[in-house]
Amino acid sequence: MEQTASVNADPVQRPDSAARCTLWRNWAAFWLLGLCNNFAYVVMLSAAHDILKKQESGNATASSSVTLAVDFQGGNSSNSSRYDCNPVSTAAVLLADILPTLVIKLFAPFVIHKLPYGFRVLFCVFMAATSFLLVSFSSAVWMSILGVIFASFSAGLGELSFLSLSVFFSRGVLGGWGSGTGGAGVAGALLYSGLTQAGLSPQVTLLIMLVVPLGMLISYFFLLVPPPSLPQWTNREAQYVAVGSEERRRLMDGPEEDEHDKSRPEDTTGPLTFTERLHIIKGLLKFVFPLGLVYFAEYFINQGLMELLYFPNFFLSHAEQYRWYQTLYQVGVLVSRSSLCCVKIRKLWTLSLLQVVNAVLLLFAVRYLFLPSAWLVFVIILYEGLLGGAAYVNTFYFISKETEDRQREFAMAAASVGDSLGIALAGLAAFPVHRYFCSL
Repeated sequence: MEQTASVNADPVQRPDSAARCTLWRNWAAFWLLGLCNNFAYVVMLSAAHDILKKQESGNATASSSVTLAVDFQGGNSSNSSRYDCNPVSTAAVLLADILPTLVIKLFAPFVIHKLPYGFRVLFCVFMAATSFLLVSFSSAVWMSILGVIFASFSAGLGELSFLSLSVFFSRGVLGGWGSGTGGAGVAGALLYSGLTQAGLSPQVTLLIMLVVPLGMLISYFFLLVPPPSLPQWTNREAQYVAVGSEERRRLMDGPEEDEHDKSRPEDTTGPLTFTERLHIIKGLLKFVFPLGLVYFAEYFINQGLMELLYFPNFFLSHAEQYRWYQTLYQVGVLVSRSSLCCVKIRKLWTLSLLQVVNAVLLLFAVRYLFLPSAWLVFVIILYEGLLGGAAYVNTFYFISKETEDRQREFAMAAASVGDSLGIALAGLAAFPVHRYFCSL
């Protein structure tokens, strides 16, 4: 009897404990992948500005085109505008940051499935590390700009690849990914500022940051526990792995979703055709449009209005006010992108409309200067970050939940263009706004 009891006890405890360990490892791996994917993108741009200053290029336009918004230097003694305008709008920074990412997100989903995930990760690591090295050792403006482009390509390819990768794991890893990407903005700005404030040169700081691509490498190849179906090194297009596998379905869907999934018809196998991919994109518009609108309004505020929300009689300088705006925005994004385990929001259009209200409110506030204090702007900016982060993480959660198994991998990659498209359009819209207000 004792032997029988012992034999029965082991299968109940050990697999359950191992499964929990695997879930936590995968969640942590996606958190680190999200952090590392966006971290290089943020920090490298900030350092590019410092490196360019040391080069004494004398080309103010070129320098400002690679300046990160976090390092925006408010105040310009040569301008007479009541808004204390910078000569070049920070929207220029936005476009330099986002256009390479947008290009890769528009075209890669149609061909990227031919490249196994292992090679994609190695490529992202190589591009991120190269961006750090290029900007650190740059001797000319074009080298630093090339570093910006490399970082942008790495972040864009990494985002669509890791979102696609998430379909091979429990849906909970999307919470880890979202939280990690949200943390990248806060951690990147604080760590770079802290190291340079401590006396390290921007070049040395950048070289230290090479641990970030290394962290991505370790997270993917050593911390993540990949299922056997993951096409890590081989092209298994003929057996398209994001399809109706019972093992995948049980993994992706928790007990609360079993009833929903029982109603799904059995999926056919084989790779998606071009026509099928276009049909999937059409079905994704209900997710992509709200996400794009949220990010359009969000970055219209960040890059078109934030630098104009200046309170001369506040105890913080213009540059310090702007940095706090950016920091509080990143904190809001971090909190809401980490909230998936607590709250899920299906009505994505509500988040879009609320963000548009924010943009309209702050546009009128810039024009008519009716806000009494920067403290109120701090609250609005924090709220703006909460809306943006919630829209991002809930969009991809519900795409993962509501898309058929066979289509899910492509859908996650294709939908990632929504935020980048909204950001790019916001950058274009911010230019005339900046020009108008700075002429007053």
